[in-house]
Amino acid sequence: MTSFSVEAPAKINLTLHVVGKRDDGYHLLDSLVAFAGVGDTLDFAPADTLRLEVAGPTADQIPEGENIVIKAARLLAAAAGVDKGAAIRLTKRLPVAAGIGGGSADAAAALKGLMRLWNVSLAPEALTKVALSIGADVPVCLAGRPMRMMGVGEVLEPAPALPPAWLLLVNPMVPLHTPPVFKARTGPFSEADPLTAAPSDAQALAEALAVRRNDLTPPAILIEPVVGEVLAAIAATADCLLPRMSGSGATCFGLYAGEAQARAAAARVAAAHPAWWVAPAPLLGR
Repeated sequence: MTSFSVEAPAKINLTLHVVGKRDDGYHLLDSLVAFAGVGDTLDFAPADTLRLEVAGPTADQIPEGENIVIKAARLLAAAAGVDKGAAIRLTKRLPVAAGIGGGSADAAAALKGLMRLWNVSLAPEALTKVALSIGADVPVCLAGRPMRMMGVGEVLEPAPALPPAWLLLVNPMVPLHTPPVFKARTGPFSEADPLTAAPSDAQALAEALAVRRNDLTPPAILIEPVVGEVLAAIAATADCLLPRMSGSGATCFGLYAGEAQARAAAARVAAAHPAWWVAPAPLLGR
């Protein structure tokens, strides 16, 4: 088999309601998850041993230790009962610990690519079990399309189709790890409020999202006040239909009707904050 590539797009929590907490301390979510047309890339080629090369503009942000791609490979091999190698190259473009599922997207892409390279398959339940053992966002990243994500990430339902729209993703290059954000959250739990109808256009999507929220925004700002600055910078751009934080932060996004508006907003934010990571991208609505 010749080499091939698998994309690992950024995961975007368009909404995120914290609806409860399990006895083991894990929080229960109800989240509308979509993906953006920007992300990492994994290249696969046959090899006698399992090896990983990491490159790209944010490669130096990856913490020391076993990479999540290698973890995914070892868990897949064990679940499938195979002992095969692979040469994997990860081109890292997304910031790390950023609320857009960069590591989870890489792991999901690794599972997809290695099942193809090794010519193996797992039953859906078994694959979900492997994905969830890697991370809570890996199952939804495996789905790779708009989904309603519930539980701790293991319960997925297809979401209504999303309309054509563009996003501006902005990260202040400050890592924000998930556990402290959940720990800092206070107040009552939210009610589930899933999107039940397909919005007709970007404006209708913005209106639907505006009556919902990301419950992790206040604790994220409490831990890293710069998140509030990012939201304000996005909100101040022309034609922004909605600013919001994704996941547990620190990446925030603006929603725009089209590419021109998103790129103009990106230019404005990048000029004002040259140290921030700024990426306009289409919303992948199907």
